[in-house]
Amino acid sequence: MVPLTLAEHGALAEARLPAVIWDFFEGAAGTEWTARANADAWRRHVLRPRVLVDVSAPDCGTELFGARLAAPYGVAPMAYHGLAHPEAECATARAAAAAGALLVVSIFAGRTLEEIAAAAPGGTRWLQLYWLRDREALADLVARAEAADYRALVLTVDAPKVGRRLRDLRNGFALPPGMTAANLAPRLTSSASHAGAGRSGIEEHSRQQFDPAVTWADLAWLRRRTTLPLLLKGVLTAEDARLAVDHGVDGLVVSNHGGRQLDGTPPAPDVLAEVVDAVPADHPVLVDGGLRHGSDLARAVALGARAALVGRPVLWGLAHGGADGARAVLDLLREELLDTLVLSGRPTLADLDRGALAPRPAPAAARRSPSI
Repeated sequence: MVPLTLAEHGALAEARLPAVIWDFFEGAAGTEWTARANADAWRRHVLRPRVLVDVSAPDCGTELFGARLAAPYGVAPMAYHGLAHPEAECATARAAAAAGALLVVSIFAGRTLEEIAAAAPGGTRWLQLYWLRDREALADLVARAEAADYRALVLTVDAPKVGRRLRDLRNGFALPPGMTAANLAPRLTSSASHAGAGRSGIEEHSRQQFDPAVTWADLAWLRRRTTLPLLLKGVLTAEDARLAVDHGVDGLVVSNHGGRQLDGTPPAPDVLAEVVDAVPADHPVLVDGGLRHGSDLARAVALGARAALVGRPVLWGLAHGGADGARAVLDLLREELLDTLVLSGRPTLADLDRGALAPRPAPAAARRSPSI
């Protein structure tokens, strides 16, 4: 079967992966309400098509920090792609480069920064970081990223520790033998390989290595060590968006970590406009969480995002088809976006503003006043 939707890519991946790995990829924190709400929230914005518009030459290309992308999208930072496919992040890098997409490489990648760069020398790559207790390890990663032509840094700020992910706890999840974070010393990651009943090696590792005492003041330390653009990932409020700009941050990623951190946070689409409106226009705002169709990319741009990051679906494609499968996911999203631009009478990204969207009408039963 040739998958024609992201859901079909997901079904192929689930059939291939061990259940414990599928749960690690798909699981979220708490009741998983926020993870479900992310996807539902995009559907709350309906498209307002215009007619009798010349749509003969649609264009969804964009530029981000000087790099040209084929569409306003990228691969979100996700750890341990090797759990999905033996070629791991090298396969994902080839897929992203071939599709003209941004790749945000996780600090917990299973291949070195240099190997990933060599796998797709023409690709656009950023490096994601968590704030580790070991600052020298962070400084080393930043220097290596600059040397390997990574174009920006993305600091995840919503994870003083890994959230309580019940699927991982029930499975006693730990990294399998041979699976390591290739860019960090073994002493910094070994605890992720040890777990037991009711425990998660990933959560235990975060308690040991993530620094929960980091504050806005610490950003100056990181800024001094790089000339690369710095984005913060995990911002959900206008207040924090303004503080980020005040502390020299170059861009933001509106994100609730795919629902994997604090369950009960707002879906990313619901706060995207708030964050966009809080920062200067020259500070790009990206978004992730629950994008499952190319029309969701259109909605994100209309709400003010410069680009959107896609997570789990890329791993679905990687799991069942390697680099070709991951590229198929990205190509599908671009094709769906182009289809949306043409059929909505808005042939370029510049034509997508908030006037392109309207709130989805509530069902008739929900609009009726309750009986008393």
